[in-house]
Amino acid sequence: MITAFLSHPYCQRHDMGPDHPESPLRLDAIRAQLMRSGVLQHAMQADAREATEEQLQRVHPEAHLARLEQTSPQEGHASIDADTLMNSDSLQAARLAAGAVVKGVDQVFRGQADNVFCAVRPPGHHAEAQEAMGFCFYNNVAVGAAHARAVHGARRIAILDFDVHQCNGTIDIFKNDPEVMVCTSFQYPFYPWRYLDTPYPNVVHTPLPAGTESAGFRAAIERDWWPALEDFGPELILVSAGFDAHRDDPMAELCLADEDYHWITQGILDIARRHAEGRVVSVLEGGYDLAALGRSVEAHLRALLGLAYQP
Repeated sequence: MITAFLSHPYCQRHDMGPDHPESPLRLDAIRAQLMRSGVLQHAMQADAREATEEQLQRVHPEAHLARLEQTSPQEGHASIDADTLMNSDSLQAARLAAGAVVKGVDQVFRGQADNVFCAVRPPGHHAEAQEAMGFCFYNNVAVGAAHARAVHGARRIAILDFDVHQCNGTIDIFKNDPEVMVCTSFQYPFYPWRYLDTPYPNVVHTPLPAGTESAGFRAAIERDWWPALEDFGPELILVSAGFDAHRDDPMAELCLADEDYHWITQGILDIARRHAEGRVVSVLEGGYDLAALGRSVEAHLRALLGLAYQP
């Protein structure tokens, strides 16, 4: 099995300040853990490429993209919202993050890889069609899904999001779209306070109360996600891989363990093998305790590679 690992050094140039949790150190921590464990050597490593304007405009209106460009500062920081800042390199990093998912989609449809993990930042799942927010500028996974439809003719795409925060941006973009199923597990009630109770038939909500541990999480996924995905029969699975539901993460109050990320990834791969010829493209979202993030990504990547979990 070939697992591609896509990243780019320019993703670390996006910097929202020394005290911001979504920092360049996140990618350092991931790479250090993967090298220390020896897991990275099993993956096919390559650089991400920037998403084009055409690829971004399949998801975000041209006027919105222009506003982001106009906001981008030549020096210092510009604020998008209270939590989301830009420096002069932020939009290039964001184009690389979205472009990584596009490249990953090409790789799995062209048979160059069985599955892909994109170790990129800034994250994307809070970015709505016309609003950047929540550390996110472009919706990376949505750009990848739109590319899969436009270029590869995919008509049944599943987007699975196990970040501790609900993927309001992804829901905003694909609500009521019969060709895209969105499954989202998240702490409830919690940020982003949007789309938390939605009537959209293509969105599978799995709200979890604060304090939920491994057993409760796994039971909820088995109850909500797996049957819905079997019925939908996706041709491609995209994963918004947020690791901030970990018990050590300071951003929230779910209590998952490293091994839960291996477990859910194995389940995703099982669905993909039955319906999508194994095609899975995963992209980093949240995860802010650096040690827990590194271990959780290792567990996720081990499953993608077909390797057993190792504590």
